[in-house]
Amino acid sequence: MILKGSQRAGAKQLSMHLMNDRDNDHITLYHVRGFVALDLHGALAETYAISKGTKCQQYLFSLSLNPPKDVMAGEDVFLQAIEKAEVKLGLNGQPRAIIFHEKEGRRHAHVVWSRIDAETMTAINLPHFKRKLTDLSRELYLEHDWTLPDGLRRDGGKSPLNFTLDQWQQAKRLKLDPREIKQSFMDAWQYSDNAKAFKHALEDKGYFLAKGDRRGYVAVDIHGEIFSVPKWIGIKTKEVRQKLGDPEQLPSLANIKKEISRKVTDKIKGFIDDVDHKHTQDFKPLHEVRSQMVANHRMQRAKLRRAQNKRWIEESQKRAQRFRTGLVGLWDKLTGRANTIQKINERQAWKGLKRDQAQRDRLIEIQMAKRQGLQHQIDALRRKHAQNRKILTREIAQAMRMADHRHETGRTQRRTREQDHSKSIYRGPSL
Repeated sequence: MILKGSQRAGAKQLSMHLMNDRDNDHITLYHVRGFVALDLHGALAETYAISKGTKCQQYLFSLSLNPPKDVMAGEDVFLQAIEKAEVKLGLNGQPRAIIFHEKEGRRHAHVVWSRIDAETMTAINLPHFKRKLTDLSRELYLEHDWTLPDGLRRDGGKSPLNFTLDQWQQAKRLKLDPREIKQSFMDAWQYSDNAKAFKHALEDKGYFLAKGDRRGYVAVDIHGEIFSVPKWIGIKTKEVRQKLGDPEQLPSLANIKKEISRKVTDKIKGFIDDVDHKHTQDFKPLHEVRSQMVANHRMQRAKLRRAQNKRWIEESQKRAQRFRTGLVGLWDKLTGRANTIQKINERQAWKGLKRDQAQRDRLIEIQMAKRQGLQHQIDALRRKHAQNRKILTREIAQAMRMADHRHETGRTQRRTREQDHSKSIYRGPSL
C-alpha cells in the first residue's frame, strides 16, 4: 500500500480533518494508545501541551495508508503495516492514534504519532522518513502480491500521470479529474513541433497559451484558471523554452483573459452552465441513494458493535466465574489450577477478539462491495459529464478560431481599402 507521511503541527486542525464525516462515508477511531484522553481531539491536544516544554515545532507525525484501488484490506493488513512503519521510523511505543476512513467504496487508514519523548522531553529525529516509507510501500506490495505501481518500480518506470497536491486541488475546484487535465497538456505537447502547433493543440482542448506574470509559460482556460505549462507536462522550463522559444513573444495573461472574455459568448457560457446544472440534477438521485446507503451501513455497524460488546461482557463474566473463591480458590492458586484457568481464559479471549475482528471485516467487505457498485454508477455519470464539457470546449475553441479568422479577414480588408484609397488620392482626379 502507498504510505505517505509528514512531520507537522496543528493538532486541532489535524484532528478536525481526520474526524470530518462530511467527506467520508464512515470514520472509525480504531485505537488510541499512550494518551490520557480517549478521543482524538483530546489526545492530540495532549501532545501539543507536552511539546510546549520543548523547542519542537512539528511535534506530530502523520501517516496515511492507502491499499490498491481493487483491494479490500482487512484490519490485520493495516495493523501489520502500521507496526512495520512504526519500527522503521523509530517511533516504537510512542503515543499514537489509528483512524479508519471509508469513501467511495474504498478503505484507508491514518496514524498520528507524538514525536515527543516524554522521558527526555526531546523530539524523536526522523531522518530520511520519505525514503523509508517508499521502501516499505514497495515491500508491502511485493509481500501481498499486489501489482507494483510505476512510481515504486526500480526498473526506471514512472507513471506519467503523477500529480502534486496543488494540481489535485486545482482540478477539484474545476470539477475535473487532474489526470485528464494533465493528459490534455501532455498530448498537446507530444503532438506539437513548435509554439504555433502547441498553441492550436491547447486551444482544441480549451486552454490558451500566454506569458505568465511570474511563470514563463502558462495556459488559461475559459474560466480564467491559470496552469503552469512545465508543471502540468512534467518537464523542466528549459525544455519548454527550447520548443516554444522566448516567452516574451507570447501575449500577456491580461491580454489573453481579455481575448477570452471577448470571444466566448454568453450563449456558449450558458451552454456550460446548463451542462453543469443537468449534471447536478442527474447526481441528486445517486446522492440520495448514497446517503441512505451510508446511514443503513452505519446502523448495521452500530448493531454489530452492540452485539459484540454484549457478547464480550457475557464471555468475560463466564471466564471470571471459572475462578473459585475462598479456601478452595487459595488451594487452586497453590496447586497451579488457577494459573491453568488463566491461560485458558487468555487463549479464549484472544480467539474472541480475532473472531470479532473477522466479523467486522466481513461486514465491511459486504458493505464496500455494495458501495463500489453505486460508485461505478457515479463514475459513469462523471465521465459522461466530462465528455459533454469536452465537446463544448472543442466548440468554444472552434468558435474562437473562427472569430480570429473573421477578425484577421476584416483587418486585411480594411488595409486593402485604405491602400486603394491612398492610391486614388496620389493619382489625383481623373481628367
